[in-house]
Amino acid sequence: MNRRTLLTVGALAGLAGAGLAWWRLRPGEADLAGFWDQHFPTPEGGHLALASLRGRPLLVNFWATWCPPCVEELPLLDRFYTENKVNGWQLLGLAVDQPDPVNRFLARAPVSFPVGMAGLAGVDLTRQLGNAAGGLPFSVVFGADGRLLHRKIGQVQAGDLAAWRTT
Repeated sequence: MNRRTLLTVGALAGLAGAGLAWWRLRPGEADLAGFWDQHFPTPEGGHLALASLRGRPLLVNFWATWCPPCVEELPLLDRFYTENKVNGWQLLGLAVDQPDPVNRFLARAPVSFPVGMAGLAGVDLTRQLGNAAGGLPFSVVFGADGRLLHRKIGQVQAGDLAAWRTT
């Protein structure tokens, strides 16, 4: 095989791999049936009802202590929450993790937004919201009317938050 053919085959294989990755990780259809009826224990021992967060813009971030990009984005999310809660924004972190590691993590790196314990069932919830791969981090934005407006698989960036803030 000559060099040009080899390069062409390599490029096509790379494109096919990228296309497959995009297809597997693209957001699927969301199923909001029963979503707002859910309750989650909090690390402090209380309970958080999703219905109590309806009526204002809401960013829900699924994260875990064992997920480096999740941990890396938490300070950015915390800044977003502190800067925008006066404008009605809410943020909920749903930990797809066990209570002990989450409590230890939050003792070292507290956040100002509420955290709920979704446990391993959180992966199923992300799939219900359109995260077919079940990957973390995963973020969703709901409008004040409860409609799902945005979804992101992967680490949130400042540009994402800026775009979402205007919706």
